[in-house]
Amino acid sequence: MGYIKWVFRGVVLVLVLGFFHYTLAQHDVVRIVNTYEERQELNDWTRVFWSKPDSQSANLTNRDVQFIQAVRPNGDAIVYRNEDTGWSWPPYFKFDTANLYTEANDAVSSKDAPEWVAIRHYGWRNEFLSIFPNAVSIKPVTGPDASFVPWWNISIFVVLFAIFWAIRVRWIRFREARIDPVLEDVGDSLADAGDGIAAQRGRLRRWFGGQKNK
Repeated sequence: MGYIKWVFRGVVLVLVLGFFHYTLAQHDVVRIVNTYEERQELNDWTRVFWSKPDSQSANLTNRDVQFIQAVRPNGDAIVYRNEDTGWSWPPYFKFDTANLYTEANDAVSSKDAPEWVAIRHYGWRNEFLSIFPNAVSIKPVTGPDASFVPWWNISIFVVLFAIFWAIRVRWIRFREARIDPVLEDVGDSLADAGDGIAAQRGRLRRWFGGQKNK
């Protein structure tokens, strides 16, 4: 049972970490090389990785999606999608897809004269599933070595930890005040009942032992 418990906890932890890793914003320093628009098929099992900016998207099997092609400082290629999130999840409230597409086109540069930008995004890139991170904003940076402190993500984790700690403290107090006394009373009652049964059994044994001796 202990092994099953730790496996279950491990699975839950992986799911929670995966959820936050996909949802929380990240920054990539890249050089934009191209932008394009392509019609994408929305498969049922990968639809969750695409934005749903309006209620009509749920009924569509394909739609035109804007993409931003970029290159990392180490030369690796990365492709971002550019979709509005609207009022849906995750709550980035992105409504400026057209503006961001224009900014991306304006930031296109060559290898000989690179212009480095930081793309704030969420999501994953997976070639096998054909899923792409969604670009949220583009910001020029001084060079490929630019770095960012994820203050927003840190703030979210601090708030979540504070909520978790508050719930845990209240649960411990509730358990000590209400549940533990009841369990102790039940345990004492069972112990008293066990002692009574043992005493009754002892009297019966003595009685039957006296009958045999007669």
